[in-house]
Amino acid sequence: MERVSMEIGKFFHSNYVMGTENMEILKVVIADDEVRICQLIQALIDWDSLGMKVVGIAHNGEDACEMVQQTQPDILITDIRMPGCSGLELVKRVKELDSALEVIIISGYAHFEYAQQAISYGVGHYLLKPVNKGELTATLQKLQKKIGERKESELNHQELVNKAKRDDDHLRANLIDRLLDQPDMPVSQDTLTSIYHLKARQGVYQAFCVKVDYGRKIISGGRMDGTTGMAGEREISSTSSEVLMEKVREALERNLKNDSRELILLIRDDYCYGILNYPESEKESIRRSMKSSLTQMEIQKNMFQHVSFSMAVGAAYKEAERLADSMQEARKLIQERLVKGDGRVLDCMGKASEIQESELLKKYLREITHAVEISSIQNAAEAVEDLQDTVNKAKEIRGSEIFELVYAAADIFAASIRIPERTATVEEFRKQCDKCGKIEEIFSCLGDFQQKYIQEQAERYENDTIRPVRKAKEYIQNHFSDPLTLEEVSEMVGLSTAYFSALFKKTEGEGFAKYLINVRMEQAKLLLRESNLPVTEICRKVGYNDPKHFTHTFEKAAGVKPSTYRKLYG
Repeated sequence: MERVSMEIGKFFHSNYVMGTENMEILKVVIADDEVRICQLIQALIDWDSLGMKVVGIAHNGEDACEMVQQTQPDILITDIRMPGCSGLELVKRVKELDSALEVIIISGYAHFEYAQQAISYGVGHYLLKPVNKGELTATLQKLQKKIGERKESELNHQELVNKAKRDDDHLRANLIDRLLDQPDMPVSQDTLTSIYHLKARQGVYQAFCVKVDYGRKIISGGRMDGTTGMAGEREISSTSSEVLMEKVREALERNLKNDSRELILLIRDDYCYGILNYPESEKESIRRSMKSSLTQMEIQKNMFQHVSFSMAVGAAYKEAERLADSMQEARKLIQERLVKGDGRVLDCMGKASEIQESELLKKYLREITHAVEISSIQNAAEAVEDLQDTVNKAKEIRGSEIFELVYAAADIFAASIRIPERTATVEEFRKQCDKCGKIEEIFSCLGDFQQKYIQEQAERYENDTIRPVRKAKEYIQNHFSDPLTLEEVSEMVGLSTAYFSALFKKTEGEGFAKYLINVRMEQAKLLLRESNLPVTEICRKVGYNDPKHFTHTFEKAAGVKPSTYRKLYG
């Protein structure tokens, strides 16, 4: 992976460091109908070092639910199936009581589908039995960090609401945070002035966003061939990213903020979101200021390789209630950078394409289904190429259409190959696509996605194919003197006779019977060369009861009779 790394740590300083010594003790409840499992979990973990304490242990769902209500824990560790009230029902009930409660599911393979359903209730963590100390510790550490950040965020939000004058910038950024997470959140001019302390001047409200893309390494012009490797996202250190985003913020504040305008900014991941309130007469001035901001951001390309910047602007509305609409418009417009390129202020949607998406996806479904059936990375790559070729040839197409096409294709692929946790996996894929700033990059991302899972499927298939054949060959080597049959060996490896016969021939290049004969003949040759046993005895030792049949088979395999072979090589 190519790294974008700079010696810039000295320019960045975190004003807040949170250690476990400053955290309140997190309460944990353990629920499992197996007493030994509860004891194991309690004994495995150094709870004190994690800043946690086990406040209760329950052996059925009803007791666990009551215990959660009484102790109000931060974390519940529960088996997926228990008497009285199943773990699944328990998760549903406790989440209704406290949606912030973090739940770790402990499940066996047989209960995997239940774990998936629990995830739909908001459970983000599950572990498979037997419980592994390292995995459980790592999961608890993640939850410790998540809970700490959430409680800190809740505390900050309440403090900021109560003491808004102390930190207006932070409070106002929270407005954008909520608009992004709750697009239907009602906003009024009174809300903006009383809660978020905006001056809310007469004029217009407008939302915008800046997207920073770091690019992807593309192989063969963006086409995956399944043999030359994979494309990949370029890496940038978290410190470098933070410094770069601060440069974006500075450019926006320098150009957009003045006495006649209200400006709110929020940095989230690779985005900087903004809200403007300004006199309607300044529309053209605002647009020029946005272009100037983008020009100043472009200077950062001298320091950060492959980085690019794009800005999208929602419509300007006189009504504060339309601010959420403007934000959603900006978020959709930023996808236009795929077709219009970076370094631009995007403020109008392109023309919709004439591509028949349903027909295109039907064709992709046929192609990708075949690729999955034969575990062909090459065929899967060609299916992506067909999609990309269609997009490239389109006279008009919107960036949002390309994103939706790729999202739909990924969902079709995930269903075809039966990816576990399909919804979560596709959602993670969407996040990776969001990092793509060019058409070839987003299709490369889809190619990577397909290659990863087809490769895993091929490896599983190879293991499932080789293992029974290897086991059969070992059995033949140890029992060639017995009257072996295809049926006996098939049963030993746990496969039907017909399937095993075809699998053996495909893997070894020869049928079971021929392979068995060759093993026996090689053993017979060895005994003829290195022992004085009579031919009739050798005949029995290699699995033949009829000396005439043995002699005929040996002569056919070696070209001479057993007695002649001994004279020549014995």
